[in-house]
Amino acid sequence: MSDYVIYYGTFVHSLSLSELDIISQGVLVIDNKKGTIVHLERNVNDFEDFLFSHQSWGENAKIHKLGPEQFLIPGFVDTHAHAPQYMFAGSGMDLQLLEWLDTYVFPCESDFKDTDHAARAYEAVVRRFIKNGTTTCSWFATIHVESCKRLVDILHQLGQRAYVGKVNMDQNAPDYYIEKTEDSIRDTEAFIQYVQAQQGLVTPVITPRFAITCSSKLLNALGELADRYQVPIQSHLCENPDEISFTCSLFKDSKDYTSVYDDHGLLTERSYMAHCVHMTDDEIDLLIRKRVGISHCANSNFSLHSGICDVRRMLERGVDKLGLGTDVAGGFQPSMLDAIRSSFFASKTCKILARDRDGNKDYAPLSPAELLYLATMGGARVLGLEETIGNFQVGKAFDALWVDLEGGSVDLMGGETILQKVQKFLFNGSSENLKHVYVQGKRIAGADKDSY
Repeated sequence: MSDYVIYYGTFVHSLSLSELDIISQGVLVIDNKKGTIVHLERNVNDFEDFLFSHQSWGENAKIHKLGPEQFLIPGFVDTHAHAPQYMFAGSGMDLQLLEWLDTYVFPCESDFKDTDHAARAYEAVVRRFIKNGTTTCSWFATIHVESCKRLVDILHQLGQRAYVGKVNMDQNAPDYYIEKTEDSIRDTEAFIQYVQAQQGLVTPVITPRFAITCSSKLLNALGELADRYQVPIQSHLCENPDEISFTCSLFKDSKDYTSVYDDHGLLTERSYMAHCVHMTDDEIDLLIRKRVGISHCANSNFSLHSGICDVRRMLERGVDKLGLGTDVAGGFQPSMLDAIRSSFFASKTCKILARDRDGNKDYAPLSPAELLYLATMGGARVLGLEETIGNFQVGKAFDALWVDLEGGSVDLMGGETILQKVQKFLFNGSSENLKHVYVQGKRIAGADKDSY
């Protein structure tokens, strides 16, 4: 095996929400054993001269030169998806959240008590997400600890970086799909220990389904486990008006829905919440104070007619940990390109509503550059991985997508700038345009069937 892998060509990544860095004639040097970036240089006109000047890298390196219609971007980070629900993705889009859960979700997830069934389903969904360029994903699994372990094993086998949560629910769920409180606590701790013993790319995450399905005793215990093992926490928050009303009726001592989690020790700098569509200013401010991340799942919010999350409002208020999620199967597409496009339309809808309702013509919808940031570096910040992945800074893991616009679903008409090519990929591209998909320097998928 070569000590280094060197890429020469065009690289595109985000330095911040407002800074899209386009590097032409760039050189990326990857430590092939560690899978990390050891050097990044731009404007290298003479690549052969570069190799001669850096013989410690070049003498024993595998060289990859990108073509004129190719570029590297960081791997996509999906901050919220339900692995078992891929079984019925695209079904039930006529229902709203609580009815959809009863009709589709709970029956489907209950079948995952069969570990062989779970393994077949999990391998299919993880392969699909990887093929679509999702190099990191935060997964909800089910309540079944052994099947959750199978998901972890499959993730290790296929090479995706992931957060995985054993779902917790001990109330307000069907008799065929519910846990006893003590069992839920015990199995969650066992799952954490199983994952942490692997010391791989998978991290356990505390996962109360949402406050409705968890008793105060269970929520408190989960907060204690998160603190004891120093693991992340994920759940749903303020997705649907009926959900909010039901939650507040169950936890009358809490000020609001967001405070329910805070009152049980579940809002920390390692926490992130999906949706956050119907948030008061006080609730947003609480998340900011607690350094909690937000996963914006626009496709799901449209599909289950939950509402439209105003991301610009959150950003302007001071939220700085915000990423995108597919929320399969509330969202029907297992692709972060779809999450980008759905978020684009949600933001445009907010602009239209601001204009028509308030006469505000200055509302700024999310730009393509901002959307790419949210799908990469933004998601990394939500998951607390900003020092590990998200862009091509030296020292980070090489989690990347080799985009090839020749063929696939993108038509180049000639004369496009690199920025236009990136935008064409974001809005017209597909998995067919992913020549290679890398995690920690290792190629794990891609449309190119040639040997690599």
